[in-house]
Amino acid sequence: MVMSEKSITAAILVIGDEILSGRTKDKNIGYIAEYLTGLGIDLCEVRVVRDIEEEIVAAVNALRTRYTYLFTTGGIGPTHDDITADSIARALGVGIDYDERALAMMRERYAPGELNEARMRMARIPFGAELIANPISKAPGFMVENVITMAGVPSIMQAMLDDVATRLETGVKVIAETIDAKGLPEGKYAGALAEIDKAHPEVSIGSYPSFTGEGFRNQIVVRGRSRAAIDAAMDDIRRVLARITGDGAPA
Repeated sequence: MVMSEKSITAAILVIGDEILSGRTKDKNIGYIAEYLTGLGIDLCEVRVVRDIEEEIVAAVNALRTRYTYLFTTGGIGPTHDDITADSIARALGVGIDYDERALAMMRERYAPGELNEARMRMARIPFGAELIANPISKAPGFMVENVITMAGVPSIMQAMLDDVATRLETGVKVIAETIDAKGLPEGKYAGALAEIDKAHPEVSIGSYPSFTGEGFRNQIVVRGRSRAAIDAAMDDIRRVLARITGDGAPA
C-alpha cells in the first residue's frame, strides 16, 4: 500500500441481472464505499449493468479510463451467465485462458474428480492479471491493470477486498465533521449554506434531514482533507445557525 498526496479515485461496476430485477439486494456498494474512504480513495461513481458482454465492456472501458481504480463485483461464478472475466479480457484487449495458479488454488478445495468443467470456468483469468485470494471458496478474483474484479457474494467480496487493498495506492484520508442543525428546516439555512460552500472550496458540505424517535433532525456534514479548512467552514456554519435560532452564540 503506497500513500500518495494526489487524488486517488475509484468507481464500482456491479454486474448482474439479479441486482437490476430486485431479486438480489446489493450489499457491496456501501461496504466498498466505506472501505475506500478509510484508505483515502474517493469513490466517484457506481454503475449497475446486465449480464450482457457488450454492456459490461462499454462500462469497463468508460470507467477504467476515468478513475484510478475500477472495482467490479459479480459474474465470476461457474454458470453460463458468469461472463465477467471474458468481458474484462475483451475490454482490455487481452487473451483469457485457464490459469494454473487459479487451478492450484481450487484444487485445495475440490477433491479429484470434483473440479468439473463448470467449476473450472472460475479459473479462467485474463492474461497478465494478478490473482486476488479467496480464502472462503478458493476461486480467486483478479486485478489486471487498474481493474479489480471480485465476487458478488458479500463475504467473499470482503475477503478479496482485504487481500487486494495492500496493493493499492492510497490517498490522504477524508475528515468528516457533523453539526446538528437542531431541527431547523433546510429551507431556512439553504441559501447561507450555499454561500459558505462557495467560500470554502477545499471542503464539501452536505445537509441531511432524517426522522428519528425524537422527531425531525437535520445534520450538516463537512468533509475535507485539511483540518484548518474544515474548522473554518464549521465556524461559518455555526454562526449562521446561531443567527437563525437567535442563540446569540455559535451553536
